[in-house]
Amino acid sequence: MFENKKILILGLARSGYSAAKTLCLMGNEVILNDAKTEDKLDKEQVNELKKMGVRLILGSHPDNLLDNSFDFLIKNPGVPINHKYVVKAKEIGIEVINEVELGYRLLPSDVKIVAVTGTNGKTTTTTLIYELLKSAFGDKVHLAGNIGYPLCSILNKIKSGDILVMEISCQQLENLNLFNPDVAVMTNLSPAHIDFFNSYENYVRVKTKLFKNQNSSNVAILNIDNNDVLNSTKFIKSTTKYFSSSREINGAYLKDGNIYYYDECIMDIKNIFISGLHNIENCMAAIMAVKEFGVSNSIIEDVISKFRGVEHRLEYVDTIRGRKFYNDTEATNIKCTQIALSSFNDPIILILGGLDRGQNFNELSLYMKNVKVIIGIGQCRNKVLEFGSSLNIPTFIYEHLSDGFDRAVDESCEGDIILLSPASASWDQYKECEVRGAEFKNKVYHLKEDVSI
Repeated sequence: MFENKKILILGLARSGYSAAKTLCLMGNEVILNDAKTEDKLDKEQVNELKKMGVRLILGSHPDNLLDNSFDFLIKNPGVPINHKYVVKAKEIGIEVINEVELGYRLLPSDVKIVAVTGTNGKTTTTTLIYELLKSAFGDKVHLAGNIGYPLCSILNKIKSGDILVMEISCQQLENLNLFNPDVAVMTNLSPAHIDFFNSYENYVRVKTKLFKNQNSSNVAILNIDNNDVLNSTKFIKSTTKYFSSSREINGAYLKDGNIYYYDECIMDIKNIFISGLHNIENCMAAIMAVKEFGVSNSIIEDVISKFRGVEHRLEYVDTIRGRKFYNDTEATNIKCTQIALSSFNDPIILILGGLDRGQNFNELSLYMKNVKVIIGIGQCRNKVLEFGSSLNIPTFIYEHLSDGFDRAVDESCEGDIILLSPASASWDQYKECEVRGAEFKNKVYHLKEDVSI
């Protein structure tokens, strides 16, 4: 399928790099195009691809580059869905796929795939599933996808009969055509990435593509408490199974402080370290997924009780002189911050703000009962000030996180939670939100050496 073909890869990054290497080694003619100039790209990646024979066209998207001599267009997930090459490829009959679809088509046919999507919780759920299966089956289990490991980069490690656990983003789902997971999990749905998909309806349509190729021999695990999940998955042909944190159901559910799986008590939620009802739901989704592989209750309780969360997602950093610090930099939308605020009962000093994408902070109002101080940062800090003032919550604004962090500490008391949960993207000041989270964590670590608070 991918031998002696002419293939255009649109966008470098990690996925484009991995796809280019894989295709080059299979004897294809590979052209990689990126709008960034060479000095703005990873030097080692560029040099390696050049040595392999990849033709690099950098700094622009020439109008005459794509024609009907190409067999495939492989689009980086971050490239807009209406990019002129994507539009033209569809017009002239060139299949548009991405690196995940490429890797999927190259897998051994009997590899079992667990794929997770959703608006929130997908990384935590994916990681939990991976850790649970890894504990049960060892090196037969692999992790890839949006979680940071391109599938093509680990193809040489995956053998017949192995299990592959993947987080799949909405941007990746857009260009998955044949991809079909054995177990597909949707954690929840709420408005997000509207700027990329133009409407919530289109975003939901893309999310449900995870189930498009499933049949009755495949399993879909769904959040029965989320109406948008239920309404958007009525069409699927999978065998559907459900989890609920609100009532007893025929599936996984929460009752009397315990998680049950089809009326069998699995574990006490007191043994779950990660905070919040949403994380209990993530645990239930993970339990449902691994039970498809027969994972024992003892392994489930052991792994979940030791799990300390995913970096940058409501991540507990440290406790310093009675103040608990949480890094939730991945909260780039209002819903994520609502979830974070719902996870604590102690007084909160909230660090809020970043790129102004038209977000409405008033949607946080019902979740602010424990917030004693707001620190507004970034491009939209004045909107944060207006929001905080409307609630009569003391609000202080700073351009940079570093200064805002210092003020948060000054305003804190023993027993407080200092929470970075910005409800905003980071691109006003950072390459990616993980850099923002790393800065927050570094401030915490340096604070530990300071005896002034």
